[in-house]
Amino acid sequence: MRLDVVAENWLERAVLAADLAPKPLAQTLISLVMTRSLMVGTKLGVFDLLATGDRTAAELAADLGTDGRASEKLLNALVGMGYLRVRDGRYGLTRTARKWLPAGSAHSMRDYILEAEQLEWQWMTRLEDFVRTGAPLNVHEGLSADQWRLYQRGMRAVASFAAKEIARRVPVPKGATDMLDIGGSHGYHSVAICRRHRGLRSTIMDLPEAVEQARPILAREGMGDRVVHQAGNALTEDLGSETFDVVYISQLVHHFTEEDNRELARRVARALRPGGFYVIYDVIRPRSPKEGGQLGTMTDLFFALTSASGTWSLQDMASWQRQAGLEPQDPIRLRTAPGAGIQAAKKLFE
Repeated sequence: MRLDVVAENWLERAVLAADLAPKPLAQTLISLVMTRSLMVGTKLGVFDLLATGDRTAAELAADLGTDGRASEKLLNALVGMGYLRVRDGRYGLTRTARKWLPAGSAHSMRDYILEAEQLEWQWMTRLEDFVRTGAPLNVHEGLSADQWRLYQRGMRAVASFAAKEIARRVPVPKGATDMLDIGGSHGYHSVAICRRHRGLRSTIMDLPEAVEQARPILAREGMGDRVVHQAGNALTEDLGSETFDVVYISQLVHHFTEEDNRELARRVARALRPGGFYVIYDVIRPRSPKEGGQLGTMTDLFFALTSASGTWSLQDMASWQRQAGLEPQDPIRLRTAPGAGIQAAKKLFE
């Protein structure tokens, strides 16, 4: 999967084929305008309002309290991006927009876009400093309570699109009762897994600041005492001995160094009951930049900027598990999460 400069007619195809088009211009100016248009449209409530019915630019501007002429320019840009359609001067949502953007959609990315607009956009302005110095931002260390709230809502939105497939494909031993979800914050993956395995309970261990803002999000799922929070740092907390049937860690190992991940795997192995599984779900570092394409290389750079390491390969994950005495299973590539995968390992019976 990649974003690129795509021809819209035969002449543009010829120009691109001859390398006559200035692709760097499109990948700076156009991509910047696209990104900000989507963020501003979401923040202003354009997609939420149009979910209730089509409107002219003047009607939408009146409802939102925005300038009519400038609003029409924004709407036209969103038409060009494929999120809006226009018929007889009236704007409406395309099928893609209706699925992914209004707040009322089960698949809504609205909260993630708002989080990205206020946090990730700012983090990316520090990229030059990172490249010059090698010093990552370690973004989780400096978030305010309001930023943690925004971050948790954004991560919950991202979790929704692959949760059903993850719940179906995560290995869970027959008769399992106890699961530890490391860094699961909002808890939605635990909720999905526990709903599929009715005898299973999950404890979500996350930083105290994360748990404080994630509790209201988890409470909306109505899972009672089957999915609960425990404040703590998995890198330092005692995980116990033969306490869990499944230890699940989602989109977190890219925040840890290799040493951290090896030590965590060792402690997880101790915490697992025989026959239990250590399951890592994360974005995958490709074996080479060419193999990884845009998605693999961009996520590796982003997570290197924002935390301690960057993404890891499936082979890296399996090596941590193997050195901890676990038996790595075949990796799982997810259809609903391009660029991500599951690396599970089993604790064998002695």
